[in-house]
Amino acid sequence: MVNFTSSSRKNKPLKVRLKGKHILIGVTGSIAAYKAATLIRLLVKEGAEVKVVMTPLAKEFITPLTLATLSKNPILVDFFNPENGDWNSHVDLGLWSDLYLIAPASANTIAKMATGVADNLLLTTYLSARCPVMVAPAMDLDMYSHQATQHNIKTLQSRGDIIIEAATGELASGLSGKGRMEEPENILEQVVSFFLSSQRLSGVRVLVTSGPTLEHIDPVRFIGNHSSGKMGNAIALELARQGAVVDLVSGPVPQHPSHPNINIHKVTSAAEMFNAALALFEKSNVAILAAAVADFTAENVATQKIKRQGDELILKLKPTNDIAAHLGKVKKNNQLLIGFALETTNEMENAKAKLERKNLDMIVLNSMNDPGAGFGSDTNKVTFIKRNGQVIPFDTKPKEVVAKDIANAIFEMLHQNAG
Repeated sequence: MVNFTSSSRKNKPLKVRLKGKHILIGVTGSIAAYKAATLIRLLVKEGAEVKVVMTPLAKEFITPLTLATLSKNPILVDFFNPENGDWNSHVDLGLWSDLYLIAPASANTIAKMATGVADNLLLTTYLSARCPVMVAPAMDLDMYSHQATQHNIKTLQSRGDIIIEAATGELASGLSGKGRMEEPENILEQVVSFFLSSQRLSGVRVLVTSGPTLEHIDPVRFIGNHSSGKMGNAIALELARQGAVVDLVSGPVPQHPSHPNINIHKVTSAAEMFNAALALFEKSNVAILAAAVADFTAENVATQKIKRQGDELILKLKPTNDIAAHLGKVKKNNQLLIGFALETTNEMENAKAKLERKNLDMIVLNSMNDPGAGFGSDTNKVTFIKRNGQVIPFDTKPKEVVAKDIANAIFEMLHQNAG
């Protein structure tokens, strides 16, 4: 079991919270570029070593000399130094960085990041960076709310980039609305919070099941469900960001999260998911069963496409292996097992019964009756039910925030077990 010791990091003096951290700041062509000066000054005061890469257009909004003075490092704009021909290596920048923070990030740069365009040093560094990436959008309200921009932001999120949501207020256009780059002081706190939490689950191995399973009835047809895998993906990504090694066993979904700590195991059927989960659980400290696994599968799968004959088709089904129940039987005392319950009636009663029946340590209940919850949604409304009888309800939140709540609960339970 992982050993946890109490941390005094939060009690350290303010100026050493980021001591020894290498932070690369990307500055794009936005009126909010002036805020980068304050942000850099705050990061340096906290003990971070800061380097800055700018787009050519960003120089029109704030001078490289200003940012070089504050960061105490030369500012990089071009692929090479025109005076001596020295190459500015985007690969070396990415390897040096513990965090790449692009602030402000214009709509143009966000679009290029989403589509893989690499026409300046800031973007080539983004594409080669192995460190986590934070993005602080800054643009006019109509640009921010445009479907294309929102799609690009979600694309970055799906890859594991951390989006610092734009603030609401007066904009350069004279309008008022959402699109302001978050204030430097608030960005600083998010950076500090990121580093404080980034290793608290270090040494923990987590199994996460996610997405649907598809049960074939012939070569072209299957029985399935509407699970998008968004909740499981969000959980896997959040745990990886907090230092855990994650084995993500995923049914067929359009996208998977990208992070060095995530190992993706793709499966299709309930039987394949059962076998993968069983094999991985033995070396896991925690298992989170967020997948929507089929309860039944075809007794006989036709080898050829079933032709329509008559007015009805009788399909005989048999039960699939119950992953939660089986893992609950083999679970050791130093392992945590967390399940999900998607209910439509008698939600609390059914979830508590499932918790006991399958020997879970916690169950995450959500209801198809709650707006903003269930399959395909970007939000969820959940209630945690723990084995000790504690019931913790939450309001509707983005699934990424629900994942943080689940990570917090896991950390607390591991800490309690270690104590």
